[in-house]
Amino acid sequence: DGTLIPYDSARTFDLHHEPLADLAGLADLLRRLLSCPDAAVVRGAILDPARTRRVRRLLHADAETGDAPTLREVPRRWLALDVDGLDLPPGTDPRDLAACARAVLPHLPAEFRAARVVVTATASHGIKPGIHLRLWYWLSRPAGGAEVTQWLRGAPVDASIFNAAQVIYTAAPLIEAGTADPLPCRLTILPGAVEVVRVPSPLALAPAPRVLPALPARRITGDDGRDRYAAAALARAAANVASAPVKSRHPTAKREAWSLARFVRAGLLTEAQVKEAIGAALEAAGKDRSEGEKVAAWAVAHRTDAGEARR
Repeated sequence: DGTLIPYDSARTFDLHHEPLADLAGLADLLRRLLSCPDAAVVRGAILDPARTRRVRRLLHADAETGDAPTLREVPRRWLALDVDGLDLPPGTDPRDLAACARAVLPHLPAEFRAARVVVTATASHGIKPGIHLRLWYWLSRPAGGAEVTQWLRGAPVDASIFNAAQVIYTAAPLIEAGTADPLPCRLTILPGAVEVVRVPSPLALAPAPRVLPALPARRITGDDGRDRYAAAALARAAANVASAPVKSRHPTAKREAWSLARFVRAGLLTEAQVKEAIGAALEAAGKDRSEGEKVAAWAVAHRTDAGEARR
């Protein structure tokens, strides 16, 4: 009846390492995965080979459940670019994956435009308007998630799949019996003048220096120094989050928000101040402000004690 049912959001996975040597090997793997609806790809590497069955995709320990991390960030020679919704040029047949991919190339950094690329259609391509493809490249050197995020900044690609734990779906959609598949061919290879994409130097892809956020002004009152202590804690927490390494930005935000929540319970800070400070600091660290605000709201809602803030 034309109804689209999204992929299930699985909580646990079995992890498997698949060695790859070049783009041809990557293409072979992707062909196999097209018919495997219970498999997908992540950029991260297995953290503990003894713990790969029915595990969550975690880069960091879950403070709420105690679940240990299962993946670690590693640089990869392969790179998937997720193009989701770029306008299809007039007259272009969505079934012509090569033509659709060529329409994407001018929007990418110059290094990608002449390189050989494996093109796969996502489940939305040919059904929803626009171009919905993944372009798979082989790089001249292994590149980390932070590097490729910086490199592709401004390009019409979804940067979330550069995260080591983010699922990259690779299976063809399951078409109901009796319904014609709008896209029988879901993988093609676009030839290029070069086999690999030249990656800029690590220095060229280093993130821009972080600018610490300006904190909201706070009136310092009281004779016992508690307000001054709270204001100093707010500034210190924001600085810690904004300067946290890439792998520990979110855990640092959670830890600092939890610490600041005790001042809210003691009446020395407001929830709005904590949300503003953590949100702005996480944004300065390169993540979404809304993520920091949600972390702060969670901490304030769940911490019921004032700790040492009442002293």
